[in-house]
Amino acid sequence: MQNTAIFPLFYLPPVDYFRLMLRHDGEIVIDQHEHFPKQTYRNRAAIYSPNGRLDLTVPVVKGAKVHTRITDVRISYDFDWPRLQRLSLESCYRSSAYFEYYEDELMAFFAKKPVFLFDLNMELTQWLLQKLKADISFTLSTAYRTDVAPELDFRTSVHPKKESSLPPPASYYQVFQDRHGFMPNLSIIDLLFNKGPQSKGVLLTNG
Repeated sequence: MQNTAIFPLFYLPPVDYFRLMLRHDGEIVIDQHEHFPKQTYRNRAAIYSPNGRLDLTVPVVKGAKVHTRITDVRISYDFDWPRLQRLSLESCYRSSAYFEYYEDELMAFFAKKPVFLFDLNMELTQWLLQKLKADISFTLSTAYRTDVAPELDFRTSVHPKKESSLPPPASYYQVFQDRHGFMPNLSIIDLLFNKGPQSKGVLLTNG
């Protein structure tokens, strides 16, 4: 238990999420018993647009309150957000070096229209780990974990409004950095689209 790290499951997680996983040499547990907190990476991801940072959000069915278990949160399709996100990704990354390499597989996830947010995030995370060639395995929690060391509990530490606990990441070329400079800790897809097979090496290197 002493070297167990617990992670939430995010939507197209930020770079730091995978940096933390790669740096941990013990057991990794994904929490499937936590309650759904709003305004976190669990249903949003940040990408680099021509105008700067752009958040992509997966809308959830109304009634997904703070006390709703994460595995019970349903995705809303009241409007065609998958189409809007596909268009955003295409407009932001069409000129990146590896967008076409990953495009078809990534877009297939949007076409499936999964019912539950947790299922979408799980499929995406497993796909991302495969594309990163990251030898990371994890288990799912069997209950809400309170026995994890505070420094290894990443359920609240990786947050859009919190500073990273890691050393500054290695920078890499981003499509619009000539306009707004380098933006750290965007969604991992920003790194994949720009660096492709070299992405894992970037994750393991500090700036």
